[in-house]
Amino acid sequence: MHEWWPANSALEVFVGAILTQQSNWKNVEIAISNLKRNKLLDMQSICNANIWQLERSIRPCGFYRQKARRLKSICSAIDSEFGSFEGLLLYKTEKIREILLQYTGIGPETADDIVLYGFSRASFVVDMYTKRVMSRLDSSFREKSYYDLKAYFESGLPNDPIIYKRMHAYIVELSKTNCKAKPKCNNCPLNVICEHHLFNQIN
Repeated sequence: MHEWWPANSALEVFVGAILTQQSNWKNVEIAISNLKRNKLLDMQSICNANIWQLERSIRPCGFYRQKARRLKSICSAIDSEFGSFEGLLLYKTEKIREILLQYTGIGPETADDIVLYGFSRASFVVDMYTKRVMSRLDSSFREKSYYDLKAYFESGLPNDPIIYKRMHAYIVELSKTNCKAKPKCNNCPLNVICEHHLFNQIN
């Protein structure tokens, strides 16, 4: 269900998506392990927890006070209105996304993370890696908005969440191995079509 994203439920994807904001995944994994150990990784436990319990568990991921309040607030709202994160599955993809975006702390990328990896619905995720790769392949993408890039991928790919997940995973992997902040272009599989690489070759 959550191919590539390490999680066992829509709720766990949501928690990971909130915690990874302005943090790295290694610290998020520690925070999620803490929540599991403290029996705080289910909807009711988050809703009923004292805020300091959540803060203590997720402290490794940074901005823990703000994130703890967001976790509790959003879980309480969804529990009240829909019963669980899975309750959102009754709605169409765009409606789920619209509902998520109304909550403070959930922006377009976080909403798409939850929709794609939590609910396995086709909604392409545009993250910092996507922006980096695309802006190097074609400099015209540097000025594109989140929704421009999202529309570009969704118009060119089959409307299939598995394909969306795999494409996103490929981009992340490429960014971590070749298309880093300081790129390693020589053995990059895309260097023959990469504007950034070709320009540097000429100059």
